[in-house]
Amino acid sequence: MNRANFCAECGERLTFNGWRGLLRRRLCEHCTRRLGRFAAYRPLIVLALVAAAAFGFGRYLRPSPPPLTIQRAANSPLFDVPNEPAVTQANRAQSNQLASVSTDEVYICGARTKKGTPCRRRVHAAGERCFQHKGMPAMVALDKLVIKTKP
Repeated sequence: MNRANFCAECGERLTFNGWRGLLRRRLCEHCTRRLGRFAAYRPLIVLALVAAAAFGFGRYLRPSPPPLTIQRAANSPLFDVPNEPAVTQANRAQSNQLASVSTDEVYICGARTKKGTPCRRRVHAAGERCFQHKGMPAMVALDKLVIKTKP
């Protein structure tokens, strides 16, 4: 980056003594005293104000995000059970009933991983693959992809 050798106001030759020479001043000592120290940093301040105004204007013009809607598929394994901290007889009976309902078979992905082993992620149906291995074949037979649940 080039350094100015002459004052931007009066044209006097600039001398760089000590660490102040590293700041790459544009004004000589006389002009700095005459205009004030603020004049030397005026371009930086103006640039910062313009950047802040552009950022604020961009934030103002940005469209608002759409409202958050959470939808669940009809065949979702999640149950419509409210989370209640107090456990009562009715809640225990209902949880036992739900536990008996959730004896569906669970499958694993089974596709080859980078390590060379079958993927152990759970999937919804036999023959499906997890999000990472879509389109890949299984390494093992379909009957071995079923996770045995204890009755």
